[in-house]
Amino acid sequence: MIHHYKNVTPQIDSTVFVAKDASIIGDVTIGEYSSVWFNTVIRGDVAPTRIGKRVSIQDLTMIHQSPDQPAIVEDDVTIGHQVTLHGATVRTNALIGMGSIILDGAEIGENAFIGAGSLVPPGKKIPAHTLALGRPAKVVRNLTEKDYEEMDRVRKSYVDKGQYYKNNTDLSIEF
Repeated sequence: MIHHYKNVTPQIDSTVFVAKDASIIGDVTIGEYSSVWFNTVIRGDVAPTRIGKRVSIQDLTMIHQSPDQPAIVEDDVTIGHQVTLHGATVRTNALIGMGSIILDGAEIGENAFIGAGSLVPPGKKIPAHTLALGRPAKVVRNLTEKDYEEMDRVRKSYVDKGQYYKNNTDLSIEF
């Protein structure tokens, strides 16, 4: 469901797949070929949320902000299942592993990988091209060529899958 908030309506590119049970509210912008998966909530009722091109926001994710702390997700980002992203910035080509929590003022660097279940505390900066994981998240190593290949595979598969879902609107089966 797409909702306005105080007369501000989400701006969603026509190529974006939005699952029917996702909720997108208020000051939210989503770029070309992105996808918002099942039971995801993106609220833009406190500050803006800006989501780039070819971003996958997977099932059960929640994106929100704090006053003067927008949520920014740059191009080609993968946000795994059941992620909480609150008032943080995720740079181009990053991957946020499922179940992770990224809090206010945190910044995930370009091509960084946040391992599943990690907690990135407020204000924490994760450098580009690194793997960080844990609670709280700590950088454990630089990414390898194999890591980049896997991140690219996941990113491309979600762009393709999102377009399939978008172009095949009646995928339900009645029992």
